[in-house]
Amino acid sequence: MSNKTLAILGATGSVGQQALDVARKRNYKVDAVSCNSDIKSIEAAVREFGVRLCAVEDETAASRLKAAIKDTDCKVIGGKGASERLASETEADTVLNSITGMAGLKPTVSALKSGKELALANKESLVTAGSCVMRLAKEQNKEILPVDSEHCAIWQSLRGGKRSEVKKLILTASGGPFFGYTKEQIRSVTAEQALKHPTWNMGSKITIDSATLMNKGFEVIEAAWLFGVGAEKIDVIVHRESIIHSMVEYKDNTVIAQLGVPDMRACIQYALTYPNREAAVVNELDLVSLSKMTFFAPDTETFPLLALAKRVWALGGTYGSALNGANEEAVGAFLQGRIGLPKLFALVEEATLRTGVAEDSFEAVFETDAEARQYVRQRL
Repeated sequence: MSNKTLAILGATGSVGQQALDVARKRNYKVDAVSCNSDIKSIEAAVREFGVRLCAVEDETAASRLKAAIKDTDCKVIGGKGASERLASETEADTVLNSITGMAGLKPTVSALKSGKELALANKESLVTAGSCVMRLAKEQNKEILPVDSEHCAIWQSLRGGKRSEVKKLILTASGGPFFGYTKEQIRSVTAEQALKHPTWNMGSKITIDSATLMNKGFEVIEAAWLFGVGAEKIDVIVHRESIIHSMVEYKDNTVIAQLGVPDMRACIQYALTYPNREAAVVNELDLVSLSKMTFFAPDTETFPLLALAKRVWALGGTYGSALNGANEEAVGAFLQGRIGLPKLFALVEEATLRTGVAEDSFEAVFETDAEARQYVRQRL
């Protein structure tokens, strides 16, 4: 039995469920789990892992969970901010934050302030408040452990040389379901089409972001904060097979890459066992069966949000918060069929540039988030 103890925030989502599978296979203790409202999955985790503490953001769902697990010793925290409370109250030594969207920022801050080790799958924490979060991590003397496949790949590839020897980081992108589409073709695509990702099984929000390349823009900003490399030194290439998860190019033009089957459990395990490697919980990569790998430049004319993200990094302040807030609102409208992708692109850029400010504080981050969302809602 391993002595690793976890708290998994967003335990009912795709990454959260895979984190539970890693815990299952590696015999990790799960002290705490959180969700928004999917109490069926949470109850299953409570009973399987003997979870001590649950957080449910939906208060009505939390009440139902309390009744359902009253025969256990699990304490339930209910209502808005429950995950934030759980991140500080858990006895786990590692908090894995896989909450989707801006909702994950406060739990990230809570975990760091309470001195927990943070395994981060919530990219919005760094997109919206990277300067503040990294400053807090430094104050707490904590290294943020990246769980996203691209950042985990860079993290591993950086072990191949000194940081002073790094020339650039290279993030790979699947290209999403609309790879090769023209601006004209993009005008008529639907949410149903956008949700058909070619290689990864993810939640609806991140799948849409993958289709628009916004997700890759977020990852550029996240990588810049995590690894201390300016966005101007981060390239993106489209790699349809999703076998190379990302790369580092050193000053001697040597490129070191991390390859593996597209399975998030490998990234989750590495974050939890770092700096060591343990026996695999995923299938072995069969290069012979793969036979080939392809690479393309991203089309930032048809998909402009990737270029906007690099511009946002250069602007600093709360522009990342504006970008994320505007995108979350616009993606919601797209999923409802209210707008098409061209309108989504236009709304996100307009709201970002109009509501972002130069100030650098958590308070300003949340104010900008609210203003960007309101701007998009009004324009809709």
